[in-house]
Formats: sequence, C-alpha cells, structure tokens
Amino acid sequence: MMGETTRCGFAALVGAPNAGKSTLLNKMAGAKLSIVSPKAQTTRARVLGILMRGSTQILLVDTPGIFQPRRMLDRAMVAAAWSGAEDADITLLLVDARSGLTDAVNSIIERLASTGRKVWLVLNKTDLVSPERLLPLTQEITKKLAVEHVFMVSARSGSGVEDLLDRLAASLPEGPYLYPEDDLTDLPDRLLAAELVREQIFLQTHEEVPYGATVETESYKERPDGSVRIDATIYVGRAGHKAILIGERGQKIRQIGERARKQLSGLLERPCHLFLNVKERSGWDEERARLRAIGLDDVP
Repeated sequence: MMGETTRCGFAALVGAPNAGKSTLLNKMAGAKLSIVSPKAQTTRARVLGILMRGSTQILLVDTPGIFQPRRMLDRAMVAAAWSGAEDADITLLLVDARSGLTDAVNSIIERLASTGRKVWLVLNKTDLVSPERLLPLTQEITKKLAVEHVFMVSARSGSGVEDLLDRLAASLPEGPYLYPEDDLTDLPDRLLAAELVREQIFLQTHEEVPYGATVETESYKERPDGSVRIDATIYVGRAGHKAILIGERGQKIRQIGERARKQLSGLLERPCHLFLNVKERSGWDEERARLRAIGLDDVP
C-alpha cells in the first residue's frame, strides 16, 4: 500500500537444548523450516525464518541450543548460537517451563545480562505446568536478567504464539524489507534437503547414531520435467553406525529417504528424486570442511 510504514528486523531464539526453539520457529512461520526431534541439539546451524505480519517482515533466527561444548562441531554450534543472538534486534530467551532454571539456563542468563541486549522472556511448554509454578519461575529469572516482556506459550499447541507475533511486529524497527515477501527461509534448497534427511536420522535411529552423523547434498539438479534430483551423502564416524543406518537389506536407509523425499517435495512444491549414500568417515566432526558444508563457520 502507498505510504504504508514498513518494519523489518531480526528476532533470535536462544535457549538451552530442547527448550522448543525449532518447534516455536515452525509454529510462528506456519511452515516447517527447522528440523525438530525430541532429542537435544538437533539444530546445528542458524536457520532464518522469514515471516510477514501485516506490514512487518519478521526475520526469526533459530539458533542451536547453547550447551557446554566438547568437539569442534559443538564449539561451532555454540558460536553460531551466540552470533545469532548478537546480530538480533530482539533476543527471545526461550525457557522450558517444566525444566525451569537449569545450569544451562543460568549460564545463558549470565551471558545475556552482561551484554545489555533487549531480551524478551518466552516461557514454553506452559500447558504442561501448573499455573502457580509459572509466576515464581518468572520472578527468579527476572531477578537475574532485565527483560522487557514476558510471554507464556506452548509452541506445540500454538497457545500464546499469536500474541508474541503481534508484539514483535509492532516492536521491530521501521525500515524496508530485506527479503522478498514470499520467501520462507534463507536456507538454500541444498541445505534444506540435507537437514530433512538428518531429521529422519534423528527420528528413525537411536542413541548416539544421530549425533555421529552429518548429511551433505552432493548434487542438486533441476530436470526438464520440473522435478529435481538430489544426491546426498550421510557421513558417519563408525562402521557400526553405517550398518544401523543402512539396516537389514537396505530397509532403514530406504525409509529415511522416502520420508525425507515426501517432506522435501511438499516444501519445494515439486516432485523430488532423492538418492542417499552412506560413507564412514571417522572424525568428520573435527573437520572444518564438513562443518562449513553444514552451514557452520570456522571456530578456534
């Protein structure tokens, strides 16, 4: 509309692993942008969700859960989370209301308090907690960290999410849109394909297998009939993990590919042909090239 003031800005979701950041991002965006699993540390790189709300373009940054890093992969994930928060106009601190003030949450609060950034507190999973527990938890957090607003939400059911979106849309700075209005994410299709395969590894395998695997899209080719052919390689650190991923007579890898392909076809709105290959590569999580391939920058 002529003369309408547009707003555009970044809101970063930060929190401990499993606080529900990816679920909240997907609920706010109304589409699946970030992979979700019941296991912690599913998100590895920053994911940007682009959301139009009235005349505001909200750029939602989903960051990896912040935890005590051990491997180079872990250090890269934590660095990505903090740089996502540092670049944002508003930081949304997402806290699992059931777990409350864990050590991980306390260390995030300490770091946020030292930056003096604009922080909003979002208590998630509030539908699973008795209301009388929420006020003391809020008070405990706000004693340690100055927050502008407090929101009670359930990322799963969507309760409280509309209110959060309305407040974000009104609070982000005035300015032109940074992305086309019909874009959903800045995640390239190649990376999206790899992430959806990785999500299926999380959902369909157990214990340490998902954490010991990474997925890279080797080739992404548009075909004359409008479909796309995607070849992806799953790297695992151990021979035992390779056997689990392939499964008896190749059944598991077929299942992973089939489910990822269906999701990808829906998101890309075109038929997809997905071919998966599993390779053993010990120590991939300490290789800079592998980390760059999954969207993580170099870290010390």
